[in-house]
Amino acid sequence: MDKYQHIREAAFDANMELPKLQLVIFTFGNVSAADRELGVFAIKPSGVPYLELTPDKMVIVDFDGNIVDGVLRPSSDTKTHAVLYKHWDIGGICHTHSTYATSWAQAQCDIPIYGTTHADHLTVDVPCAKPMDDDAIKGNYEYETGFQILNCLQERNLDYKEVEMILVGNHAPFTWGKTPDKAVYNSAVLESIAQMAFLTGQINPESKTLKESLIKKHFERKHGPGSYYGQ
Repeated sequence: MDKYQHIREAAFDANMELPKLQLVIFTFGNVSAADRELGVFAIKPSGVPYLELTPDKMVIVDFDGNIVDGVLRPSSDTKTHAVLYKHWDIGGICHTHSTYATSWAQAQCDIPIYGTTHADHLTVDVPCAKPMDDDAIKGNYEYETGFQILNCLQERNLDYKEVEMILVGNHAPFTWGKTPDKAVYNSAVLESIAQMAFLTGQINPESKTLKESLIKKHFERKHGPGSYYGQ
């Protein structure tokens, strides 16, 4: 039996959720699924339409970005995924160009924590990493994108286990989680938060962000030691 079949199937299933959730069009976006014991991840092949994907078309790559198994070229974002897997203990990564989240990234703006939907998932503004400098763009671009993400969280003293989403300035969002399914979930949440924040600013440009007590209440009722949201 193929020792990579479980992550091929996990990556395939997660990728197929993206068009269902209207987070991608055409071949935009990708999801990867990691096996940390094997030190590899499965990722969508580059430029293959979602309707043509199968588990066997997923490409297996190590945490240095080297192809381990597969006949197709992996996603052009593979090196970004590899950097994050190498530095963080996560099991899935999702990258989309969803409309609202990407618009905030192109505007180079953090998404303000305006409401409790946002606070249910994280306690800070969604960070936007500053645009890449010219030397990095001319170099190993996708590899440098990984460090663009790492550096943003480090500079802001944010924990990747608590903030599982980011906007890459001038580019688009990346999300991650313990599993590829959680990474996709975070992408859908991010798109919804981005849309609501945009509309909030349109309705009232003077809108205020949540007070700390309400942020803490909503986050901790889902994620705190005394959480009581859900079954």
